[in-house]
Amino acid sequence: MIKVYQKYISRNYFKNVFFISGIFFSLILILNVFEEINYFQNTEVGLFFPLLLNFLNAPSVLYDIFPFIFLISSQFFFLQLIENNELIIFKNIGLDNFKLIKILSFLSFILGVFIIIFYYNISSKLKYFYLDLKMDYASDNKYLAVITENGLWIRDEINDNINIINADTIDGNYLRNVMITQYDYDFTIIRHIYSEEVNIEEKNWFIKRSKISKTGSMNMNKNNFYFESNFNSEKINTLFSNLESLTLWELYKLRKDYREVGYSVSDIELHLQKIYSFPLYLVVMTVLSAVIMLNIKHNKPKAFYLLLGIGLSVMIFYVNHFASILGENDKLPITLSVWLPLLLISILTTVGLVRINEK
Repeated sequence: MIKVYQKYISRNYFKNVFFISGIFFSLILILNVFEEINYFQNTEVGLFFPLLLNFLNAPSVLYDIFPFIFLISSQFFFLQLIENNELIIFKNIGLDNFKLIKILSFLSFILGVFIIIFYYNISSKLKYFYLDLKMDYASDNKYLAVITENGLWIRDEINDNINIINADTIDGNYLRNVMITQYDYDFTIIRHIYSEEVNIEEKNWFIKRSKISKTGSMNMNKNNFYFESNFNSEKINTLFSNLESLTLWELYKLRKDYREVGYSVSDIELHLQKIYSFPLYLVVMTVLSAVIMLNIKHNKPKAFYLLLGIGLSVMIFYVNHFASILGENDKLPITLSVWLPLLLISILTTVGLVRINEK
């Protein structure tokens, strides 16, 4: 049975988390709306469309700052307990500080699991709709690339032609087993180009050996020529870098497809590891906040604690960001780049827990 004090703690803690989340969600909407309006300033769309896009994108942004929301929410939770002398009441009924932190940690973990199972997948779908709607107004919406179990597919409009490109695998700056079908704007086939290997380091692709088939003419072999494209290897890597618009199940499928075409799965593995670590990340931020609030003097204004929480959040963000960059560049193993910052923060937090019941 859940005890009365556990219900009280849970209700107040959840109330703080939802309240702080609501404040940050409102700030995200306010701050990003100007960016969306500015994006469409030379486009004939009404005010509603940028507002809609802003609303679709906001949940994904909120997900990224949830750890810091939990840190600040925990701070305000303890402030309320301290102001109402409730910590003393808890101690009188046998609930010491360490037990209180255990309850909050459990609540944070449960919320974290709920967020990655439900909230994350919903926010990723909204992010997908956001990117899909916005792409229609992008200057480069005439070409796109996708990876499926049938390899890499590229649709590229250039020089009054539409090129549909399929490659079995992508290996660094090279496409392997490539077939290029070129159409005019009436979708009449102009020619087919077959090649075992195409260098795509530059936007002028270098095709060393190929077989070309044209409508109404015999097949011919052609060596050492350039094929103009809007894509190079760097652009293709950039197109596949936004993983926030994919649900967990779509990420698993994409990882499988990438492996089948020989494309690097480092970014996907890094993104998945961050999702796996998310509930524990929330727990660590909650415990860190509790340790800070129980180890500093309580005669300061609320603005001080808010600024302290924001300052810590910024520091932790940059530590995590730096570790992620090392993981993306293969300077650190993917797993280590995600879990090492979390481990370091946990160790520092554990030191503060040693004498927490004496506070």
